[in-house]
Amino acid sequence: MHLKYIKSYLVVLFVSICISGISQQASKEGTLPGQVGDSLRKNGIIFNEQRKRPEILLSTDQAIRFLRQRAQSKYWKDVRDPLRIALGQLVFEASHLPYDSAEAFIRKYPFDSLDVSWDKFYIWEPLKLKIPVITPPVAPIPVDSLALADTTRKKVRRESTDSIDLKIPEPVSRVRPVAGLKDTTILVVVDTLNEVTSDFPDFPFTYYDYPYQSDSIKAAVQSLLDYVQARDSSIINFTGVGDVVTPVWLNSRSGMMYRYWLKTDLDDSVTVWIGAQSPRNTIGIYLENGISFARPVRQGNYSDARIEMKEIDKSKLLAVKKIAVKSQYWKYRSEAAFALNQAAMSNWVKGGENSISTSLDITGYADYTNKKLNISSNNFGRLKYGLIASGDKGVRKNLDLLETNSKINHKAFGKFDFSAILLFKTQLTRGYTYTSTDKTLASKFMNPAILTIGLGLDYKPDKKTSINFSPLSYKGTFVPDTAAIDQTKYGIAKDKRSRNEPGISFMISNEYKPYKTVTILNRLQLFTNYINHPQNIDIDWEMIATASLNWFTDVRFNTHLIFDDDTKTPTLDKDKNPILDSFGNPKKSARIQFKELLGFSFIFRF
Repeated sequence: MHLKYIKSYLVVLFVSICISGISQQASKEGTLPGQVGDSLRKNGIIFNEQRKRPEILLSTDQAIRFLRQRAQSKYWKDVRDPLRIALGQLVFEASHLPYDSAEAFIRKYPFDSLDVSWDKFYIWEPLKLKIPVITPPVAPIPVDSLALADTTRKKVRRESTDSIDLKIPEPVSRVRPVAGLKDTTILVVVDTLNEVTSDFPDFPFTYYDYPYQSDSIKAAVQSLLDYVQARDSSIINFTGVGDVVTPVWLNSRSGMMYRYWLKTDLDDSVTVWIGAQSPRNTIGIYLENGISFARPVRQGNYSDARIEMKEIDKSKLLAVKKIAVKSQYWKYRSEAAFALNQAAMSNWVKGGENSISTSLDITGYADYTNKKLNISSNNFGRLKYGLIASGDKGVRKNLDLLETNSKINHKAFGKFDFSAILLFKTQLTRGYTYTSTDKTLASKFMNPAILTIGLGLDYKPDKKTSINFSPLSYKGTFVPDTAAIDQTKYGIAKDKRSRNEPGISFMISNEYKPYKTVTILNRLQLFTNYINHPQNIDIDWEMIATASLNWFTDVRFNTHLIFDDDTKTPTLDKDKNPILDSFGNPKKSARIQFKELLGFSFIFRF
């Protein structure tokens, strides 16, 4: 309320200042109140005139941005309103490929029903003022001639019989201007509304936030309709005898005409001109100039004319054998990626050493589909191998994986299949753990070897995603050569060569393409043991991100994360020396294993 009084006081003060500047002169014709009103209107105090609607011109990009912003759900009472859906489709068609719907609804929509008057965006309140008024001079009132007969005209008699009339001027009365105060009430704006709705029951918007918004919507819609209609074109191909094809664009407004030959079976021809002329979406066909028609003379009827008919033996056609179509159940594809990285240094002050590394990644796929038996199978085999030579350390292995993955499914219900899986992982060559003075054999072919078998359900929400859950699973870890390799690193007891674990297997495989040339492949495998520490979950997660540069070169980013609670590695201090327990033996613990590769690869697909 205090704010209201302050605003009223400022308005009165402003009006007094404006009036004091013009109250020193009297108006001849009594137009001073009108001047005061003009001053109030000029200063934005009085809004009592009908505003003209501004002309709104929008470019295509401006119309798209405006309608896209207005189509947001926060502005609508119902997000499924037909107008909102049509506006969204219009924006989509205008900013993408040519559209094929929504035009009729937009053109017939009563946009006038969306109008909200501009004055509803303001809060009006009456304000009483005393405005100085100067009364103009009063004109003299005419006097009755009969009442003033003896004063306006006197007869003076002379001794003679004649009389003389003397005319006395009529008195003129004038009144001075009188100044005073007049009570006046005006409407003033005390506040502006940011949200205004309409009384129209089918008003689709939640609110408007500025005036003339319906006019803006209508102008934007009309701009996009004209733009899309002018842009929309269809091609029609005319063909005749031979292989000549004549294309004609409808609604292209090019005005081009094409010469087309009409031929008969006797190879006679006549030329016509075809093209897309006005009106729009209309094909014009015009005969070549200088061509005349001659009708042949009507021939008489011959009642005795006969046509000899020869019946064809259709039995020979029935002897044609059917063509047998053999279904293709198997589909094969392969992919090989080769990467080479090299660094050479000479007198490099900051330090470093020469190095060269190579990596080879070969994957073969074999997919089986039999729709009659509702059986499908996905299989792949993979070989990864890499070498590195750094400084004086010689050639070492830095990448080695031999892997097979097989899955067979039978249709169950919906997008679920009964599934059986078989996973096998090992390496090809010997791998060593290096120290500053020595190296220790850590792995070789089939040492270790990991086998996982499972039965369960496979869920495929789409062609690129597979979620497999196998509650009946078995995981086996094998190290046959315990004399050369320490099997305890892989969770196998000292007096055994294998570890057998019944449990639950869970696998997710997904291929995602955020862009046309970018592919992200994720494979996640989880396993938990029913018997021994089921809360500890084994994790094997590999991610391959590939960006194609051309048909044979890719940028490849590969990460591989493994965590197995049964795989123990020595715990090192900050100087990378093993920490010993109370018995003098190195402490071991399960830790996350992580590998990352980034580089350019040459890709061969066959």
